[in-house]
Amino acid sequence: MPSLVALIAENYRGAQQATALGTLGSARAGAGAGAGVAAFLIGGVLGTYIGWRPALGLLIVLSAVIFFLSFRMKADRGRPEVSIDIVDVVLAATSIILLSFGFNNLNRWGMGLVRDAAPFDLLGFSPAPFMIALGIVLGQLFVVWTRRVKEKGKTPLLELEVITSPTERAAVVAMFAVVALEAMLNFSVPLYIQIVQGSTPLATAIAMMPFNLSVFFSATLIVRFYHKLTPQKIRRYGFIICTPSLLWLAFVVRNNWSEFAVLFGLVAFGIGQGSLVTLLFNVLVSASPKELAGDVGSLRGTTNNLSNAIGTAVAGALLVGLLSSSVMRNIVQTPVLTPEIQAQVNLDNINFISNDRLLTVLSQTTATPEQVAEAVRVNEESRLKALKFGLLIMAFLSMMAIIPAGRLPGYLPADNLDKEPTK
Repeated sequence: MPSLVALIAENYRGAQQATALGTLGSARAGAGAGAGVAAFLIGGVLGTYIGWRPALGLLIVLSAVIFFLSFRMKADRGRPEVSIDIVDVVLAATSIILLSFGFNNLNRWGMGLVRDAAPFDLLGFSPAPFMIALGIVLGQLFVVWTRRVKEKGKTPLLELEVITSPTERAAVVAMFAVVALEAMLNFSVPLYIQIVQGSTPLATAIAMMPFNLSVFFSATLIVRFYHKLTPQKIRRYGFIICTPSLLWLAFVVRNNWSEFAVLFGLVAFGIGQGSLVTLLFNVLVSASPKELAGDVGSLRGTTNNLSNAIGTAVAGALLVGLLSSSVMRNIVQTPVLTPEIQAQVNLDNINFISNDRLLTVLSQTTATPEQVAEAVRVNEESRLKALKFGLLIMAFLSMMAIIPAGRLPGYLPADNLDKEPTK
């Protein structure tokens, strides 16, 4: 990502540069936009008819093609005088690793008390929250150390100029929130379609296509409005679209994702999300001097990857937690599922499973046909409730993200396209 941003800054100017940055911002791996459209479709076909290993092999071929095509671009001027500060690297890498491991294992290791899957415990508590806290502390130490490196006249790993102003910090926080919300939705919907409903990977890819296309086109075409709308207005309209869209999905979602009402909500959220990501990326680039394009790319790439990981992990932990509480509450309320049947099923590790999988598990117990039917009903009702509550929480997070985004600049982005950014 840093080299791509630097190459765009070197090869494009004016409106073309904004369009190129918008296309780059929409082409995030796994985020469901731009290249993600093809990734979902190709991965769906391969996963359904062949398997997942050929998809990994296809990446090798694609990487080789990109490598040879890259020689057609104008080379950016390097900075041979720059040396890497090892302490900066260690602090940044350790912080990101701890945050990623902590959030990704909240569900398996436990959000409070330790679970059996955890590699170790800290006085009976899960190590995941401690990893997250330590990662945040190391991130703060990275900022402090970077300032010291800069004061000594050396080149830091990341120029803090790209996040020193309120506008840049607001853009980073808002970008983190927007990308995390997209990752949460990209986790929740395929989970429900593929695992809960038992659809194939290809059917899942087709169901996600309207959302993916709306993100891609809005992320690319929003730059055409830069002559008319300020970042504050685009931010306002973007979040006005995203928050109600998630609320709409929470109320209209049923057991059939092909309903027009659900597709409408997905497309609306995609339009708002794609517009916001492109806007926030361009705000970061335009607010920093051209020579810091690589630092902006580093910051944006790290923010994007970390928010994707955290958004997916939080969505998983959130939905599983909601599912577990709903299942336990429904089991308590129904007299059909007796304690004897409950003892034959592992209720300590409740997760999203299909009805077929549940029937397979119940066939190994002494459950009667009436009890099997009741267990299936509880499973279906709890899954739907978990998804609905998860979407409501996502809508609340989207509404809260409006606050940091309120510090975005009031100028027209087009006014700055042909100017050298200044601090």
